[in-house]
Amino acid sequence: MPFARKTTRRSVLTAAAVSAALALTGCVAGEGSGKPAASGAAGTAALNIDFATYNPLSLVIKKKGWLETALKDQGVTVNWVQSAGSNKANEALRSGAIDVGSTAGSAALLAKANGSPIKAIDIFSQPEWAALVTKPGSGISTVADLKGKSVAATKGTDPYFFLLQSLSEAGLSAKDVTVQNLQHADGRAALENGSVDAWSGLDPIMAGAEQKGAKLFYRNLSFNTYGFLNATESFLREKPRQAQAVVNSYEKARAWAAANPEETAQILADAAGLDLAVAKTVVLQRSNLDVDPAPGEAQRKVLAKIGPTFVETGDVASQKQIDDAVASLLDDSLVKKADASAIKDS
Repeated sequence: MPFARKTTRRSVLTAAAVSAALALTGCVAGEGSGKPAASGAAGTAALNIDFATYNPLSLVIKKKGWLETALKDQGVTVNWVQSAGSNKANEALRSGAIDVGSTAGSAALLAKANGSPIKAIDIFSQPEWAALVTKPGSGISTVADLKGKSVAATKGTDPYFFLLQSLSEAGLSAKDVTVQNLQHADGRAALENGSVDAWSGLDPIMAGAEQKGAKLFYRNLSFNTYGFLNATESFLREKPRQAQAVVNSYEKARAWAAANPEETAQILADAAGLDLAVAKTVVLQRSNLDVDPAPGEAQRKVLAKIGPTFVETGDVASQKQIDDAVASLLDDSLVKKADASAIKDS
């Protein structure tokens, strides 16, 4: 398969040079603001959808203009809003600033359990996008070494839940560390300037930090919870044709990325300000875009596993809320009807 699935629990990531000035993605103006671009002429219908460097398929669709072409006959314009992380995508979905947004599975579950009216309509990846990171000479080489240390993590995202699971596996809890709640790019900066001892990182920002000498001291693929494409329930109910066009576009992008891995990496490199070699590492080795797109049993198992952690940490009030969310979050109906051939090149 064009996209290699990583199965090792702990290994050394390799990455080539990265542009330091641009690697801190997530700090660009307007990113994660939840404010869609102008809708065009007054009264024009609009689809508000996110793109994110942690979702390469969104970058392909945006670059190719497929949605704009597919929705032109419906008189619908497409407004692209950049998400700096799952937490920002969830905020925009909850506020209605976007109709469709990309998050980690764990973040989607957290939002759903706390009342956000969303459905997961497509699985865009099974990535290894989170790991625990430190600087050389920190004295940290295992998760147990984090006791009493400060760790940067973006609450409400997979790296945060990766940290919680890693601590639990090592016999620790969030109370044994000081968690600094920083957006992903700011977490990297805090690690590099010494404000924190470790960082629960997210690719592709993490790849840039690694190239600059940061050490990924703990990896675990099973603690990463898939890439979920989510839509608001009102959007799915009121605009089913647009929703189907979105999923059709994602399935076209998945096939296109598999056939064009080098160009996919270039699109990521351009969007994230990465050196092409680093983008290739992220796309070809860590993203696993070649995954069953239908939300289903595999995702239910992962969500059911991490759900109790939310209750233990107080992020969700009760296990019943978790159970109800797991039962109602996943919707495979659009994937089952997906027709990539319906999406024409612009």
